[in-house]
Amino acid sequence: MQLSTKHLIGIKELSTEDVSLILQTATQFKEVLQRSVKKVPSLRDVTIVNLFYENSTRTRISFELAEKRLGADTINFAASGSSAAKGETLLDTVHNILSMKVDMVVMRHAASGAAHFLAKHLPNTAIVNAGDGTNEHPTQALLDAFSIREKIGTLTGKKIVLIGDIMHSRVALSNIYLLKKMGAEVMVAGPPTLIPKYIKEALGVQVEYNLQNALQWCDVANVLRIQLERQKKVLFSTLREYNLTYGVTKNVLQRLNKEIVIMHPGPINRGVEIDSDVADGNNSIILQQVENGVAVRMAVLYLLAERS
Repeated sequence: MQLSTKHLIGIKELSTEDVSLILQTATQFKEVLQRSVKKVPSLRDVTIVNLFYENSTRTRISFELAEKRLGADTINFAASGSSAAKGETLLDTVHNILSMKVDMVVMRHAASGAAHFLAKHLPNTAIVNAGDGTNEHPTQALLDAFSIREKIGTLTGKKIVLIGDIMHSRVALSNIYLLKKMGAEVMVAGPPTLIPKYIKEALGVQVEYNLQNALQWCDVANVLRIQLERQKKVLFSTLREYNLTYGVTKNVLQRLNKEIVIMHPGPINRGVEIDSDVADGNNSIILQQVENGVAVRMAVLYLLAERS
């Protein structure tokens, strides 16, 4: 089987068969990563540029490691130390890089739609969206889905709640697209000021403003950070008040009559959206998400290279 698309711009463009193929391939690569020799020469002679216009730790390192595990040649680009800081346009930057015979571009950018723009102007080069503005973060949604399946066996019929800053989260949007596509029930929870008014009708998700009700409903809680850097105005009074009302704490979980799985895409603001004893607790699969990110990104890169 092959992917139906030559780019990974967003989950919205993937079919259910594409998602299943990526997750199945990631399972095989995770087995490779458990071996003493973790490298496979699947992408030997393939050159990949990591084009990061925004700060990143987990995603950038995860992609770099995935590329190296596959035997690819990698080039790392940071906008702050490049000609982009002098005013060079995105398209000029990419054309200059591609003149050096690059096969694939992994890009993170602050502008929503930047990956679509790149794919439109560079149709012969595989583009992987590593996060564009408040639009999508497809590989995060894929690794979240992989981690849920690994923990509880399936996505179909499971109840997943996304808690926190839904309005500014590209992780939330990609997760909603993927989870709905794969048969899960999805709820979003948080303050009314951080949940888009259109989301229930437009995306077919449930909306809950009471944290305890949301946690009682779900099988899995994916806790999102408050993205203060994207907020243009004050949307709640203080971080302390947010923690008291919407923070996932040990006391909140103890009031449930069941156990649930806890996730977080990172970076974690401990003591704000989640407390340390929950993030590091037995029900948390946060570190497994980080580990699974390498296998999932290996699968994406391998399948796109095979498609090209």
